[in-house]
Amino acid sequence: MGTTIHPTAIVNPSAKLADGVSVGPYSVIDAHVEIGANTTIGAHNIITGHTVIGEENRIFHFASIGEANQDKKYKGEPTRLIIGDRNTIREYVSINRGTIQDTGVTTVGDDNWIMAYVHIAHDCVVGNRTTIANSTQLAGHVHIGDWATLGGFTGVHQFVRIGAHVMTGVASVVLQDIPTYIMVGGNPLAPYGVNSEGLKRRGFTPEGIAALKRAYKTLYKAGLSFADAKAALRAEAAGSEEVAALADFLETSTRGIVR
Repeated sequence: MGTTIHPTAIVNPSAKLADGVSVGPYSVIDAHVEIGANTTIGAHNIITGHTVIGEENRIFHFASIGEANQDKKYKGEPTRLIIGDRNTIREYVSINRGTIQDTGVTTVGDDNWIMAYVHIAHDCVVGNRTTIANSTQLAGHVHIGDWATLGGFTGVHQFVRIGAHVMTGVASVVLQDIPTYIMVGGNPLAPYGVNSEGLKRRGFTPEGIAALKRAYKTLYKAGLSFADAKAALRAEAAGSEEVAALADFLETSTRGIVR
């Protein structure tokens, strides 16, 4: 179907645009950018740096993709941004490339819904099928698990990990890790149970959800220390893949968890 570039757009001859890419008015695409098939770039976007964008993405208008990170230690190293397939990136989103103090790569997976004014800072790793609502801000080195839903105006501190299937309420301030499957909200942040409705929609069994609810009570309601709760959950994990995933997350947390 061919590549379509609006006459007012500026595309560096060294950029690699696959078949079916559409570039809208006044957008700028720099030399080291690669864009996969059937991706649509709207108006007034800047796509720069060593940036790779996959197939069938929709980038709306006024986004800044692949710009230099906002780290004072950055000295112009050729770090990267990699974005997967079928993502929706709305107006005024900014996604920065990585730093050499981490892996050097900011990564966004597949099928994500990234709403207006979201900022994804250097070295973040965003999984698949997440929903990141308007004006959410991710500081550097944040990891977001698959299917996570971040409510509007959520602010996430650097190096925080947010587990798969987590949901945050509007205007949440996240300073510590959020375990897999948990709902949280507020400032200071507090846990509000298992994300049961989301898990039902994604095909989790009633037995699996019930096991997670028991695990939540062990972690948050039983009065156990964090070390004792982790040990108890490891025992509970023997009969549940879902609880095993929760226990694995807790074992790898370095910032402590919302509790």
